[in-house]
Amino acid sequence: MFWVTKFSGIFAAAMVVIVLSPSLQSFPPAEAIRSSHLESYLRFPSQITPNVRLNRFSFRKAPVFRNAGECTSNERRKLGKTGVCDPSLVHVAITLDVEYLRGSIAAVHSILHHSRCPESVFFHFLVSQTNLETLVRSTFPQLKFKVYYFDPERVRNIISTSVRQALEQPLNYARNYLADLLEPCVNRVIYLDSDLVVVDDISKLWSTSLGSKTIGAPEYCHANFTKYFTTSFWSEPRFSGTFSSRKPCYFNTGVMVIDLKKWRRVGYTKRIEKWMDIQKTNRIYELGSLPPYLLVFAGHVAPIEHRWNQHGLGGDNVKGSCRDLHSGPVSLLHWSGSGKPWLRLDSKEPCPLDSLWAPYDLYGFSS
Repeated sequence: MFWVTKFSGIFAAAMVVIVLSPSLQSFPPAEAIRSSHLESYLRFPSQITPNVRLNRFSFRKAPVFRNAGECTSNERRKLGKTGVCDPSLVHVAITLDVEYLRGSIAAVHSILHHSRCPESVFFHFLVSQTNLETLVRSTFPQLKFKVYYFDPERVRNIISTSVRQALEQPLNYARNYLADLLEPCVNRVIYLDSDLVVVDDISKLWSTSLGSKTIGAPEYCHANFTKYFTTSFWSEPRFSGTFSSRKPCYFNTGVMVIDLKKWRRVGYTKRIEKWMDIQKTNRIYELGSLPPYLLVFAGHVAPIEHRWNQHGLGGDNVKGSCRDLHSGPVSLLHWSGSGKPWLRLDSKEPCPLDSLWAPYDLYGFSS
């Protein structure tokens, strides 16, 4: 365990890199360091099809990550009890898109590196195009994963314009359909955005108690909750009244633990879709896929420690900016906002904290 009490600017990044870099530590997670998506990460000509784009780049093969001796799945594997329905697995869902793929691969790499039982983590990849499975397999030959196709037409007609075009992409809404897409035997899943790295053992997040709640996430009750909705929303009682019997707090949907069994039973997908339909005719919010979650779940969220979503590192949603870490320990670093670490690193204009993402980057052009 490493403790860093205060840091700022470039000195801060340099110190924390020593703690977090995979090449400089053998296993221990960053348990106490103190202090959505991207428009595009490669500028390919618009006329090039996604399949051709995939042939233009590749990722280096990741190291092989093995379970520690005490991992439960070791015994289950000896008994032949494997597969997606194995109850000893930790389930993680992440989207794979050619525009965000570099971040997704780095996120997977970081999870495996810091997990005591990496062979016990099962990844559910949500895609809207084909030919990504081979790329993932070549990068992580030992990875347990399955690819699920999400049809963009399922949500295209209910998506509204947002402050950034990237927030309007159909795959951003695939998280709403995890209960339908994943196997019925998968009763819990961790959903993660593509612009983050995990620097702690993912099993700690997995074991979080949700109590009677359907989702768990770090909450930020000091945030100005009213700004996530338009004036017309707050002035119309039939809309604003949805919060009358609860104390809503903002939470970031890029890191969530979801009880899929409860989700299916209650039918939360339909509730989210209902608010998206209302948005199409009444314009009650501006920020893509986040507000429907706030409308359905805010005030009914199992709180998770803030260490599991040190978000906002990508700056604001317009131009991006350099941000420092929030106070407190860090288990997950999240570059939510418009600025992404791989773009800033490639442009030779990185923010100090972007160096914490770089050690997990496996990107490289194919020959």
